[in-house]
Amino acid sequence: MAERGGAAGGAAGERGGFGRGFGGRGGGGRGGDRGRGRRRAGRREEEEKWVPVTKLGRLVKEGKIRSLEQIYLHSLPIKEHQIIDTLVGPTLKDEVMKIMPVQKQTRAGQRTRFKAFVVVGDNNGHVGLGVKCSKEVATAIRGAIILAKLSVIPIRRGYWGNKIGKPHTVPCKVTGKCGSVTVRMVPAPRGSGIVAARVPKKVLQFAGIDDVFTSSRGSTKTLGNFVKHYRDWY
Repeated sequence: MAERGGAAGGAAGERGGFGRGFGGRGGGGRGGDRGRGRRRAGRREEEEKWVPVTKLGRLVKEGKIRSLEQIYLHSLPIKEHQIIDTLVGPTLKDEVMKIMPVQKQTRAGQRTRFKAFVVVGDNNGHVGLGVKCSKEVATAIRGAIILAKLSVIPIRRGYWGNKIGKPHTVPCKVTGKCGSVTVRMVPAPRGSGIVAARVPKKVLQFAGIDDVFTSSRGSTKTLGNFVKHYRDWY
């Protein structure tokens, strides 16, 4: 009895004066972390292990295709986002431009989902846009990132004046349009920077354009159309 009381007293001291309860659980023994960390690690290993299912994917994994330009030269469709990850590598960045709720009227009422707009680019002539709807925000963002990688396109760049150094601006005056939104871009001298609104400025930065003048018209508050204009000027 004395030993049991001493043990109980020691346990109570460890628990801050409470002899009973669940204070000791989770630090080992029964319960613990319930295998949560192991589950995450297993999922990460599955993501890292890529088994290509298309011929293009197998060629990329074997190292026979080493750049996106080889794919664009032959107009090959990209069906696996791991192809972009392998060829571009860690230089590919992504940013969520907007998350907005959308609703559908059903017999039971309104069904709300979330729509995510994501832009990806490597700041070196490649940019892509992904749009995805889902019941959860995280799922929508994840799907939009994958779609953005699959829609990566090359961006043509040029010079203003003398052809000194690397291309830094758009090659000529160009206009992009989506819906009522029209964005016109004019080549700018080196050092001018990107003179544009927040949305096209981010797309131009991801595309690797350093200097450009822009003018936008229409309902630019509709971000979906405002960000899609780039498809007309590549």
